[in-house]
Amino acid sequence: MADPAADRARYDRATAHLDAPLAVVDLAAFDANADDLVRRAGGKPVRVASKSVRCRALLERVLERDGFAGVMAFTLAEAVWLARAGIEDVLLAYPSVDRTGFAELTADPKLAGAVSVMVDDVAQLDLIDTARAGGGQEVRVCLELDTSLRLLGGRIRFGARRSPLHDPAQLAELARAVQRRPGFRVVGLMAYEGHVAGVGDAVPGAALRSRAVRLMQAAARRELAARRAEAVRAVRAVVPGLEFVNGGGTGSVQHTAAERAVTEVAAGSGLFVPRLFDNYTSFRGRPAALFAQPVVRRPGVGVVTVLGGGYPASGAAGRDRSPVPYLPEGLRYDPQEGAGEVQTPLLGSAADDLLIGDKVWFRHAKAGELCERFSELHLVSGEEVVAVVPTYRGEGRTFL
Repeated sequence: MADPAADRARYDRATAHLDAPLAVVDLAAFDANADDLVRRAGGKPVRVASKSVRCRALLERVLERDGFAGVMAFTLAEAVWLARAGIEDVLLAYPSVDRTGFAELTADPKLAGAVSVMVDDVAQLDLIDTARAGGGQEVRVCLELDTSLRLLGGRIRFGARRSPLHDPAQLAELARAVQRRPGFRVVGLMAYEGHVAGVGDAVPGAALRSRAVRLMQAAARRELAARRAEAVRAVRAVVPGLEFVNGGGTGSVQHTAAERAVTEVAAGSGLFVPRLFDNYTSFRGRPAALFAQPVVRRPGVGVVTVLGGGYPASGAAGRDRSPVPYLPEGLRYDPQEGAGEVQTPLLGSAADDLLIGDKVWFRHAKAGELCERFSELHLVSGEEVVAVVPTYRGEGRTFL
């Protein structure tokens, strides 16, 4: 188990020569988290969700490890960029209307062979065709199955609003439409169960809610396992050479990998383990990605103020979307101010031991969004910064 006080001392010593704000990745924690994802995948390859990493050097680091294969990108521009950088298997996780990107993809054999695009509507095929601009390369297509759990005839729904394809028959019908259409080929199927993989089931202070989440997730896993298997059979009847069936996420890796119909699982947040992934019964990871803000004021007893730090995460607005002060332990936000754009007061007895210029270490609520705030990551091994690598932002890339 990690020793927070020892970790704080290591990070402070490793970055003593650096001014905050700054972001670090603890390589020992990152690698241990990667090993745990592989263990939970039980022999099935893990596709890295790039939105949770957003740093090419770290994507390359994890892809060099046994058990990982391919990247799941979040925009077409990103997928093309990664493929041009040498990643040979990129799955675009969301439909795209990037006409420029499709023109580039369909004009280049290397790109067309490396990138698979997500489709859940014939209208998306129409857009790709109008964007080809003469490009004749065949487009690799992945179909997405909606994974939401629907009860009482659909009046109650658990799960994100993603694909309109909920029934296996709908998926098979679209597969036939793609196969009939020149210039397209179905190569994969994806079904991401975010209501299982991305929702904590052991939230402190919320025992009843946590139990309800566990019951919902157990029911969702049972329902989806049967429906996903049926969907794969239906699509394979149309496309016998289906190359992959992707599912899962950090919080559901071992459950999804256990399904015979699934050939690979996706995960990304489990490498950094942000604060939203603390509350799971299915796994325990090590916080690997942190950012530091400097103490710039001491307004009074039990209070320090750090520079900035108001980096909210996406999703429904709430307290759980804010970063948390992590090290030293015992700091909390002022409820009247929270995490501020340019200054953040922190309360607690630990504040009295902090001096002007000291670092306070934070954990972001989500994983890759931290990299949209910093142009570089300092990679820490032991008590040293052993490398400084650019984030997507540091390479001049902001895809969303």
